[in-house]
Amino acid sequence: MEIQIIEKNNDKIAILADKKYKINTPHDAAELLMNCQYMDSNKVIISKENLPDEFFDLKTKVAGEILQKFSTYNGYLAIIGDFSKFTSKSLRDFIYESNKQRRINFVGSEEEAFRVLGE
Repeated sequence: MEIQIIEKNNDKIAILADKKYKINTPHDAAELLMNCQYMDSNKVIISKENLPDEFFDLKTKVAGEILQKFSTYNGYLAIIGDFSKFTSKSLRDFIYESNKQRRINFVGSEEEAFRVLGE
């Protein structure tokens, strides 16, 4: 797992640079966050491709289990990707509500990820 730390406005933000690394389980999410916190950042940027397809089917509960680790361990997350292809109303509502809370953010670009995590 390759993690890069970028410092913006005296704030350290971690980027999971390895696009092939998959966060399949809550343990994977906790391990990623703990590695980032060890590097002095609780703000993490990942790509949609780092998540399994099941993550985007809320009935599987994979999203809730993975994202709960960020809440439990005081982490902030930005997931970069194009989420417009998902037609599930429950997923769209979940993304909307997550973005309002600001702990878990679904964004369209790296620039947007830095913006929301830096606020």
